[in-house]
Amino acid sequence: MLSRRVFLQAAAGAPLIAGAGNWPPAASAAELTPLTADAKPISADERRARIAKVQVLMGERKLAALLVEPGATLEYFTGIRWWRSERITLAIIPARGEVMVVTPAFEEPSVRETLQVAGDVRPWNEHENPIDRIVQGLRDRGVVSGALAVESTTRFFIVDGLRQASNAYEMISADPLVRACRLIKSPAELALMQLANSVTLAALRFVHAHVERGMSSAAISALMDRTTTALGGKPEFALVLLNEASAYPHGSVQIQAVREGSTILMDCGCTVHGYQSDISRTWVFGQATARQRTIWNTVKRGQEIALETAKIDVPVGRIDDAVRAYYESQGWGPGYKLPGLSHRTGHGIGLDGHEPAYLVHGDATPLEAGMCFSDEPGIYIPGEFGVRLEDCWAMTSAGPKLFTPLAKSLDEPI
Repeated sequence: MLSRRVFLQAAAGAPLIAGAGNWPPAASAAELTPLTADAKPISADERRARIAKVQVLMGERKLAALLVEPGATLEYFTGIRWWRSERITLAIIPARGEVMVVTPAFEEPSVRETLQVAGDVRPWNEHENPIDRIVQGLRDRGVVSGALAVESTTRFFIVDGLRQASNAYEMISADPLVRACRLIKSPAELALMQLANSVTLAALRFVHAHVERGMSSAAISALMDRTTTALGGKPEFALVLLNEASAYPHGSVQIQAVREGSTILMDCGCTVHGYQSDISRTWVFGQATARQRTIWNTVKRGQEIALETAKIDVPVGRIDDAVRAYYESQGWGPGYKLPGLSHRTGHGIGLDGHEPAYLVHGDATPLEAGMCFSDEPGIYIPGEFGVRLEDCWAMTSAGPKLFTPLAKSLDEPI
């Protein structure tokens, strides 16, 4: 699977393995004390509570089981951190009873390492059909027929294999179940997201102070990754867009370097025990033009309008509408047209960097306390430059609570 990190590195013209350069600058080593030494991972008790909740929801909807491939949702419920390949690993969470995980026999010890809840691991050998193990696992849990909720990213060949193996099951989307559980973050989740965002902001502050004329996007990205690691985060992506490339939200393959007057747009994130950050900052190397300042200030006001619009029970799509109305009043757009804001104002965030709900026109999801989002209403001018400012926030009963303070000004962007 192509990760966001690999895609963004390629778009920015960065090699997947960048040169180390001089690391770290000796005078600044004291700034890089790890921030995550006391980070507490999600407990087994919390994962068990999540499974109990989804089982209640399955019972209410008369669903027999939830099927989940490796990914954020599998980690959310079980703690298992695994990847996808042609060899099937899949968890069965029945409406009643313990979890069952089907996995290749030679992977069983590794899968068990991160399994945090009670459950049965059913191995299959290379000459065997894992679909048969899944069907038998369902039957052993008393699920001989009925509706199976399939996590939405599950690959087609698995769903199709189950259909061919048995006509006793109806397969439906698990989105309503998964969203009902993952949409609202717990205090433990919020604490990890706070740490991840704190690491990314501290890393950006360090990098901002060490960008020099002539540096490439790749060199700045490598510095960001190493700084993030030194601060205790696991680098997820470090998109660096210079000059005209900043006009394209996810970059260009053209190699760019820092020069006098360069627009520097950095969009970076890391994980702490799986939970993600996502912060963007834009500044100018050297003397900024009046146009760069005006657009930067417009984007900052867009961020503020997004937060001012966010209130309990307000449909999240109205946040995007409010920002876009302001931008249009300033001559940008209209709508999603360029020059202007061509993407949504923000996205949900948690174990996934992008997850429901979305700050986009038409999303009617009402805001609830515990939801988490990015706030990133950029402005992009093809052929010139772009500006994006991004901070993440959690909804509370009293209004939005930022994980990181908004940038102060173009001259003090971090």
